[in-house]
Amino acid sequence: MTAHGQIAEPPDLDQLQRRAVASRLPDRDEGIVVCENLVRIYQAEGVEVQALQGLDLAVSQGEMIALVGASGSGKSTLLGILSGQDVPTAGSAEVAGHDLLAMKRRDRLDYRRSTVGFVWQQTARNLLPYLSAAENVMLPMTYTGVRRSQRRARAEELLDLFGVGHCRNRHPDELSGGEQQRVAIAVAVANEPQVVFADEPTGELDTATSDEIFAVLRQANEDLGVTVIVVTHDALVSEQVQRTVRIRNGRTTTEVLRRIATDEDGVEARAAEEYAVLDRNGRLQLPREFTEHLHMRKRVRLALEADHVGVWPDASAPQAGPDAEAGTSPEAPREASPGASPGA
Repeated sequence: MTAHGQIAEPPDLDQLQRRAVASRLPDRDEGIVVCENLVRIYQAEGVEVQALQGLDLAVSQGEMIALVGASGSGKSTLLGILSGQDVPTAGSAEVAGHDLLAMKRRDRLDYRRSTVGFVWQQTARNLLPYLSAAENVMLPMTYTGVRRSQRRARAEELLDLFGVGHCRNRHPDELSGGEQQRVAIAVAVANEPQVVFADEPTGELDTATSDEIFAVLRQANEDLGVTVIVVTHDALVSEQVQRTVRIRNGRTTTEVLRRIATDEDGVEARAAEEYAVLDRNGRLQLPREFTEHLHMRKRVRLALEADHVGVWPDASAPQAGPDAEAGTSPEAPREASPGASPGA
Protein backbone atom coordinates (compact mmCIF):
# COMPACT_ATOMS: atom_id res chain seq x y z
CA MET A 1 0.00 0.00 0.00
CA THR A 2 1.31 3.47 -0.88
CA ALA A 3 1.52 6.49 1.43
CA HIS A 4 -1.85 7.69 0.05
CA GLY A 5 -3.61 4.46 0.95
CA GLN A 6 -3.63 3.10 -2.61
CA ILE A 7 -2.74 -0.49 -3.35
CA ALA A 8 0.62 -0.62 -5.14
CA GLU A 9 0.86 -2.73 -8.29
CA PRO A 10 3.15 -5.74 -7.96
CA PRO A 11 6.47 -5.43 -9.85
CA ASP A 12 6.67 -7.09 -13.24
CA LEU A 13 9.32 -9.65 -14.23
CA ASP A 14 11.73 -7.07 -15.69
CA GLN A 15 11.63 -5.01 -12.50
CA LEU A 16 12.27 -8.09 -10.36
CA GLN A 17 15.25 -9.07 -12.52
CA ARG A 18 16.73 -5.56 -12.31
CA ARG A 19 16.34 -5.58 -8.54
CA ALA A 20 18.00 -8.98 -8.29
CA VAL A 21 20.97 -7.88 -10.39
CA ALA A 22 21.31 -4.60 -8.46
CA SER A 23 21.32 -6.46 -5.15
CA ARG A 24 24.23 -8.65 -6.29
CA LEU A 25 26.39 -5.88 -7.75
CA PRO A 26 28.69 -3.69 -5.65
CA ASP A 27 28.44 0.07 -6.01
CA ARG A 28 29.36 1.13 -9.53
CA ASP A 29 32.37 3.28 -10.19
CA GLU A 30 31.57 6.84 -11.16
CA GLY A 31 33.12 8.85 -13.94
CA ILE A 32 32.64 10.14 -17.44
CA VAL A 33 34.18 6.87 -18.70
CA VAL A 34 33.33 3.67 -16.83
CA CYS A 35 34.18 0.14 -17.96
CA GLU A 36 33.33 -2.86 -15.81
CA ASN A 37 34.40 -6.44 -16.48
CA LEU A 38 34.83 -5.57 -20.17
CA VAL A 39 35.39 -8.55 -22.46
CA ARG A 40 36.17 -8.59 -26.19
CA ILE A 41 36.64 -11.90 -28.00
CA TYR A 42 37.61 -12.18 -31.67
CA GLN A 43 37.55 -15.13 -34.00
CA ALA A 44 40.66 -15.19 -36.18
CA GLU A 45 41.08 -18.09 -38.61
CA GLY A 46 39.08 -20.35 -36.33
CA VAL A 47 41.07 -19.36 -33.24
CA GLU A 48 39.43 -17.51 -30.35
CA VAL A 49 41.41 -14.44 -29.26
CA GLN A 50 40.51 -12.74 -25.97
CA ALA A 51 41.68 -9.16 -26.46
CA LEU A 52 40.03 -7.88 -23.26
CA GLN A 53 39.61 -10.21 -20.28
CA GLY A 54 37.43 -8.46 -17.72
CA LEU A 55 38.93 -4.97 -17.85
CA ASP A 56 37.86 -2.29 -15.34
CA LEU A 57 38.46 1.42 -15.86
CA ALA A 58 37.04 4.65 -14.45
CA VAL A 59 38.00 8.13 -15.69
CA SER A 60 36.71 11.23 -13.93
CA GLN A 61 35.35 14.19 -15.84
CA GLY A 62 38.12 16.68 -16.61
CA GLU A 63 40.96 14.17 -16.20
CA MET A 64 43.85 13.76 -18.61
CA ILE A 65 45.22 10.23 -18.42
CA ALA A 66 47.43 7.89 -20.42
CA LEU A 67 46.67 4.26 -21.22
CA VAL A 68 49.92 2.39 -21.80
CA GLY A 69 50.74 -1.16 -22.77
CA ALA A 70 52.80 -3.28 -25.10
CA SER A 71 51.57 -4.32 -28.52
CA GLY A 72 48.79 -6.87 -28.07
CA SER A 73 47.95 -5.78 -24.53
CA GLY A 74 44.40 -4.75 -25.48
CA LYS A 75 44.73 -0.96 -25.42
CA SER A 76 43.85 -0.54 -29.11
CA THR A 77 40.81 -2.81 -28.67
CA LEU A 78 39.71 -0.70 -25.70
CA LEU A 79 40.11 2.48 -27.76
CA GLY A 80 38.01 1.01 -30.55
CA ILE A 81 35.20 0.25 -28.08
CA LEU A 82 35.31 3.62 -26.31
CA SER A 83 35.36 5.46 -29.63
CA GLY A 84 32.19 3.66 -30.75
CA GLN A 85 33.86 1.79 -33.62
CA ASP A 86 33.71 -1.63 -31.97
CA VAL A 87 31.29 -3.42 -29.64
CA PRO A 88 32.39 -5.49 -26.62
CA THR A 89 31.46 -9.14 -26.24
CA ALA A 90 30.42 -8.80 -22.58
CA GLY A 91 30.60 -6.48 -19.61
CA SER A 92 29.65 -2.81 -19.63
CA ALA A 93 31.11 0.39 -21.05
CA GLU A 94 29.68 3.88 -20.67
CA VAL A 95 30.99 7.22 -21.91
CA ALA A 96 29.24 10.44 -20.88
CA GLY A 97 26.09 8.47 -20.05
CA HIS A 98 26.05 6.54 -23.35
CA ASP A 99 25.74 2.77 -23.00
CA LEU A 100 28.12 1.56 -25.72
CA LEU A 101 26.57 -1.92 -25.77
CA ALA A 102 23.01 -0.69 -26.28
CA MET A 103 23.57 2.01 -28.92
CA LYS A 104 22.12 1.50 -32.38
CA ARG A 105 24.01 2.32 -35.58
CA ARG A 106 22.54 5.82 -35.86
CA ASP A 107 23.25 6.47 -32.19
CA ARG A 108 26.89 5.52 -32.72
CA LEU A 109 27.20 7.97 -35.58
CA ASP A 110 25.79 10.81 -33.48
CA TYR A 111 28.01 9.74 -30.59
CA ARG A 112 31.17 9.96 -32.71
CA ARG A 113 30.14 13.33 -34.11
CA SER A 114 29.14 15.07 -30.89
CA THR A 115 30.27 13.27 -27.73
CA VAL A 116 33.83 12.23 -28.52
CA GLY A 117 36.73 13.52 -30.61
CA PHE A 118 39.77 11.74 -32.04
CA VAL A 119 43.41 12.47 -32.75
CA TRP A 120 45.16 9.66 -34.61
CA GLN A 121 48.86 9.06 -35.13
CA GLN A 122 48.51 9.11 -38.92
CA THR A 123 47.70 12.61 -40.17
CA ALA A 124 45.85 11.10 -43.14
CA ARG A 125 43.16 10.01 -40.67
CA ASN A 126 42.94 13.47 -39.10
CA LEU A 127 42.99 15.92 -42.02
CA LEU A 128 41.64 15.91 -45.56
CA PRO A 129 44.46 16.89 -47.96
CA TYR A 130 42.26 18.99 -50.28
CA LEU A 131 40.93 21.24 -47.48
CA SER A 132 42.72 24.09 -45.76
CA ALA A 133 43.40 23.96 -42.02
CA ALA A 134 40.36 26.15 -41.30
CA GLU A 135 38.14 24.09 -43.61
CA ASN A 136 39.26 20.88 -41.88
CA VAL A 137 38.25 22.31 -38.51
CA MET A 138 34.93 23.54 -39.92
CA LEU A 139 34.05 20.16 -41.47
CA PRO A 140 32.85 18.33 -38.31
CA MET A 141 30.54 21.23 -37.52
CA THR A 142 28.72 20.86 -40.84
CA TYR A 143 27.42 17.46 -39.64
CA THR A 144 25.88 18.96 -36.52
CA GLY A 145 24.03 21.84 -38.19
CA VAL A 146 26.25 24.74 -37.12
CA ARG A 147 25.81 27.80 -39.36
CA ARG A 148 28.69 28.65 -41.69
CA SER A 149 29.52 31.96 -40.03
CA GLN A 150 29.71 30.26 -36.65
CA ARG A 151 31.80 27.43 -38.08
CA ARG A 152 34.33 29.90 -39.48
CA ALA A 153 34.51 31.88 -36.24
CA ARG A 154 35.02 28.80 -34.06
CA ALA A 155 37.62 27.32 -36.42
CA GLU A 156 39.69 30.50 -36.33
CA GLU A 157 39.29 30.75 -32.56
CA LEU A 158 40.59 27.19 -32.06
CA LEU A 159 43.48 27.58 -34.49
CA ASP A 160 44.55 30.77 -32.68
CA LEU A 161 44.19 29.06 -29.29
CA PHE A 162 46.50 26.22 -30.35
CA GLY A 163 49.09 28.49 -31.95
CA VAL A 164 48.43 27.73 -35.64
CA GLY A 165 46.23 30.67 -36.61
CA HIS A 166 48.79 31.60 -39.26
CA CYS A 167 48.13 28.22 -40.94
CA ARG A 168 44.40 28.69 -41.45
CA ASN A 169 44.64 28.89 -45.26
CA ARG A 170 47.33 26.26 -45.72
CA HIS A 171 46.71 22.68 -46.78
CA PRO A 172 48.11 19.73 -44.79
CA ASP A 173 51.06 19.16 -47.14
CA GLU A 174 52.13 22.75 -46.42
CA LEU A 175 52.27 22.12 -42.65
CA SER A 176 54.97 20.58 -40.46
CA GLY A 177 54.18 17.42 -38.49
CA GLY A 178 53.65 19.42 -35.32
CA GLU A 179 51.37 21.92 -37.08
CA GLN A 180 49.33 19.08 -38.55
CA GLN A 181 48.73 17.59 -35.10
CA ARG A 182 47.80 20.98 -33.64
CA VAL A 183 45.21 21.38 -36.40
CA ALA A 184 44.07 17.79 -35.75
CA ILE A 185 43.44 18.63 -32.09
CA ALA A 186 41.38 21.64 -33.22
CA VAL A 187 39.36 19.31 -35.46
CA ALA A 188 38.86 16.89 -32.54
CA VAL A 189 37.39 19.57 -30.25
CA ALA A 190 35.44 21.47 -32.92
CA ASN A 191 32.06 20.07 -31.86
CA GLU A 192 32.76 20.59 -28.14
CA PRO A 193 33.07 16.87 -27.28
CA GLN A 194 33.16 15.71 -23.70
CA VAL A 195 36.02 13.25 -24.29
CA VAL A 196 38.96 13.31 -26.72
CA PHE A 197 40.88 10.13 -27.52
CA ALA A 198 44.45 10.52 -28.79
CA ASP A 199 46.03 7.38 -30.27
CA GLU A 200 49.84 7.70 -30.27
CA PRO A 201 49.49 11.42 -31.14
CA THR A 202 53.26 11.98 -30.99
CA GLY A 203 54.39 8.69 -32.53
CA GLU A 204 55.77 10.37 -35.66
CA LEU A 205 57.24 13.46 -33.96
CA ASP A 206 60.57 14.31 -32.35
CA THR A 207 60.86 14.83 -28.59
CA ALA A 208 60.66 18.64 -28.64
CA THR A 209 57.60 18.66 -30.92
CA SER A 210 56.00 15.90 -28.84
CA ASP A 211 56.28 18.10 -25.75
CA GLU A 212 54.56 20.92 -27.65
CA ILE A 213 51.69 18.65 -28.72
CA PHE A 214 51.14 17.49 -25.15
CA ALA A 215 51.09 21.11 -24.06
CA VAL A 216 48.26 21.68 -26.57
CA LEU A 217 46.38 18.62 -25.29
CA ARG A 218 46.72 19.94 -21.73
CA GLN A 219 45.47 23.30 -22.96
CA ALA A 220 42.38 21.64 -24.43
CA ASN A 221 41.93 19.76 -21.16
CA GLU A 222 42.30 22.81 -18.91
CA ASP A 223 40.91 25.66 -21.02
CA LEU A 224 38.08 23.80 -22.77
CA GLY A 225 37.30 21.35 -19.96
CA VAL A 226 37.48 18.28 -22.20
CA THR A 227 38.52 14.93 -20.74
CA VAL A 228 41.60 13.60 -22.58
CA ILE A 229 42.61 9.94 -22.85
CA VAL A 230 45.96 9.28 -24.54
CA VAL A 231 46.74 5.75 -25.74
CA THR A 232 50.44 4.97 -26.14
CA HIS A 233 53.14 2.33 -25.71
CA ASP A 234 55.75 4.96 -24.81
CA ALA A 235 56.36 5.16 -21.05
CA LEU A 236 58.08 8.56 -21.45
CA VAL A 237 54.98 9.98 -23.09
CA SER A 238 52.87 8.77 -20.18
CA GLU A 239 54.88 10.98 -17.81
CA GLN A 240 53.15 13.99 -19.36
CA VAL A 241 49.92 13.22 -17.46
CA GLN A 242 48.90 12.95 -13.81
CA ARG A 243 47.64 9.36 -14.05
CA THR A 244 48.95 6.48 -16.12
CA VAL A 245 46.96 3.24 -16.39
CA ARG A 246 48.87 0.20 -17.61
CA ILE A 247 47.08 -2.57 -19.51
CA ARG A 248 48.48 -6.09 -19.71
CA ASN A 249 46.84 -9.25 -20.98
CA GLY A 250 43.53 -7.48 -21.51
CA ARG A 251 43.23 -6.06 -17.99
CA THR A 252 44.26 -2.92 -16.18
CA THR A 253 47.19 -3.89 -13.96
CA THR A 254 48.83 -0.84 -12.39
CA GLU A 255 48.30 2.89 -12.07
CA VAL A 256 50.93 5.57 -11.55
CA LEU A 257 49.69 8.74 -9.85
CA ARG A 258 51.79 11.89 -10.16
CA ARG A 259 51.55 14.95 -7.94
CA ILE A 260 53.57 17.91 -6.74
CA ALA A 261 54.99 17.18 -3.27
CA THR A 262 56.75 19.58 -0.88
CA ASP A 263 59.72 18.29 1.12
CA GLU A 264 60.86 19.33 4.59
CA ASP A 265 62.77 22.30 3.16
CA GLY A 266 59.69 23.59 1.34
CA VAL A 267 61.04 22.57 -2.08
CA GLU A 268 58.41 21.36 -4.53
CA ALA A 269 59.14 18.29 -6.62
CA ARG A 270 57.14 15.98 -8.85
CA ALA A 271 56.43 12.70 -7.06
CA ALA A 272 55.06 9.47 -8.51
CA GLU A 273 53.54 6.44 -6.80
CA GLU A 274 52.61 3.15 -8.45
CA TYR A 275 49.60 1.11 -7.36
CA ALA A 276 48.34 -2.32 -8.36
CA VAL A 277 44.75 -2.32 -9.61
CA LEU A 278 42.37 -4.49 -7.58
CA ASP A 279 39.27 -5.54 -9.50
CA ARG A 280 35.81 -6.31 -8.12
CA ASN A 281 36.66 -9.99 -7.74
CA GLY A 282 39.73 -9.26 -5.64
CA ARG A 283 42.16 -10.01 -8.48
CA LEU A 284 45.33 -8.06 -9.17
CA GLN A 285 48.37 -8.54 -11.37
CA LEU A 286 51.73 -8.23 -9.65
CA PRO A 287 54.37 -6.45 -11.77
CA ARG A 288 56.36 -8.99 -13.76
CA GLU A 289 59.70 -7.63 -12.56
CA PHE A 290 58.58 -8.26 -8.96
CA THR A 291 57.49 -11.86 -9.55
CA GLU A 292 60.59 -12.68 -11.57
CA HIS A 293 62.91 -11.19 -8.97
CA LEU A 294 61.31 -13.26 -6.20
CA HIS A 295 60.86 -16.36 -8.42
CA MET A 296 57.11 -16.46 -7.86
CA ARG A 297 55.42 -19.20 -9.89
CA LYS A 298 51.78 -20.32 -10.05
CA ARG A 299 50.97 -19.71 -6.39
CA VAL A 300 52.13 -17.49 -3.53
CA ARG A 301 51.71 -17.42 0.23
CA LEU A 302 49.55 -14.66 1.73
CA ALA A 303 49.36 -13.24 5.23
CA LEU A 304 46.82 -10.70 6.44
CA GLU A 305 48.47 -8.15 8.71
CA ALA A 306 46.93 -5.23 10.59
CA ASP A 307 47.48 -2.71 7.78
CA HIS A 308 48.70 -4.68 4.75
CA VAL A 309 48.83 -8.04 3.02
CA GLY A 310 52.15 -9.90 2.89
CA VAL A 311 53.00 -11.89 -0.25
CA TRP A 312 55.80 -14.51 -0.37
CA PRO A 313 56.96 -17.11 -2.87
CA ASP A 314 55.66 -20.62 -2.32
CA ALA A 315 58.23 -22.25 -0.02
CA SER A 316 57.59 -25.71 -1.52
CA ALA A 317 58.11 -24.59 -5.13
CA PRO A 318 61.50 -25.18 -6.81
CA GLN A 319 63.57 -22.00 -6.81
CA ALA A 320 65.88 -20.74 -9.52
CA GLY A 321 68.08 -17.74 -10.11
CA PRO A 322 70.84 -15.90 -8.26
CA ASP A 323 69.12 -15.87 -4.85
CA ALA A 324 68.50 -19.59 -4.91
CA GLU A 325 72.08 -20.34 -6.00
CA ALA A 326 73.38 -18.18 -3.18
CA GLY A 327 71.36 -20.21 -0.69
CA THR A 328 68.83 -17.53 0.21
CA SER A 329 65.94 -19.07 2.13
CA PRO A 330 62.63 -18.85 0.23
CA GLU A 331 60.83 -18.61 3.58
CA ALA A 332 62.41 -15.31 4.50
CA PRO A 333 59.62 -12.70 4.61
CA ARG A 334 59.71 -10.40 1.60
CA GLU A 335 57.19 -7.62 1.87
CA ALA A 336 56.98 -3.87 1.46
CA SER A 337 56.33 -1.60 4.39
CA PRO A 338 52.85 -0.05 4.48
CA GLY A 339 54.04 3.30 3.15
CA ALA A 340 56.40 2.01 0.50
CA SER A 341 55.58 1.79 -3.18
CA PRO A 342 57.50 0.52 -6.19
CA GLY A 343 59.37 3.05 -8.24
CA ALA A 344 57.40 4.62 -11.06
